[in-house]
Amino acid sequence: MKKKTKAIKKNRTRVKDKTAKTVNLPGIDATKRTFRDTLFRSIYSGKDDRSKRWLLSLYNALSDKNYTDISALEITTIDDVIYVTMKNDLSFLINSEMHLFEQQSTVNPNMPLRGLIYFSQLYQKEVAKRNLDIFGRARIKIPSPKFVVFYNGAQEQDDIVKYRLSDLFEVKDESREFEWTATVININKNHNESLQKKCESLYHYCVFVDRVKANLDKRMEPEDAINEAVDFAIKGNFLEGYFKEQRMNIVGNLLTEFNQEDYDRNRRAEGFEDGRALGRSEGERQKAVEDAIILIRDFNAEPELAAEKMNAPLNLVLEKLKVRI
Repeated sequence: MKKKTKAIKKNRTRVKDKTAKTVNLPGIDATKRTFRDTLFRSIYSGKDDRSKRWLLSLYNALSDKNYTDISALEITTIDDVIYVTMKNDLSFLINSEMHLFEQQSTVNPNMPLRGLIYFSQLYQKEVAKRNLDIFGRARIKIPSPKFVVFYNGAQEQDDIVKYRLSDLFEVKDESREFEWTATVININKNHNESLQKKCESLYHYCVFVDRVKANLDKRMEPEDAINEAVDFAIKGNFLEGYFKEQRMNIVGNLLTEFNQEDYDRNRRAEGFEDGRALGRSEGERQKAVEDAIILIRDFNAEPELAAEKMNAPLNLVLEKLKVRI
């Protein structure tokens, strides 16, 4: 038993050593962003009954309702990458309302436009599902839209901020005849605490995020900061044991290091030469393969799952495994 414990500690050290070298990419602070994005979406995805309960409790807290039947929820989140304009979206139908929740760790006044594009796809699917005739003479009825963004970034924000589509118009429109609004709710520490008190799952999520932030402020290495926060969440039985059950997935998502979209945008902004970019891409692919191997060896992950989590080519992962066996 002691040997196994020592092995686990050694393995965790190896994970930290593997990731610590690549955290500080130019202009990218993805360790602080990705863990929040991935975790929020997985908690409230609605993919199982427990997650639906958490999502329903979040809806109740926001709307001052008291729904208890999770079957009242219809998950409508768009998974098709062709249509995705959000990075961390959750959408669902309840009580003839079409809700879109998005978590953001950066201030983005363009959320109304992104939400409008997303909702257009939701409505298109709803019209098709209900076989509604949008070209007929009879007026059809559609769910009313509700768009909420949960913000927990570093930049100071008010408790509630409303971004309006009309603020993006090139020609100012005083009539306000066409409007689309994104309501941003600040869930950082000391903001909207009453909301967190009404929704235990949101409270646990926020405490975990704040714990990571506090650890980073103490100048802990990012991996140490996150692992300590996960341990803290496990000891506190946060989210009914979710952190213990999903530890491998949480760690795996963190090892991803950064969002590819952010990297591509940053690379263009910095004007990196094509040769350097290609070299870096190859290095990142090898790093992804190494991280996948760590998940397989140290966390007993299946090769397919590890490759998917690390965004690594499965054939290269399998080849690497054969070499090391």
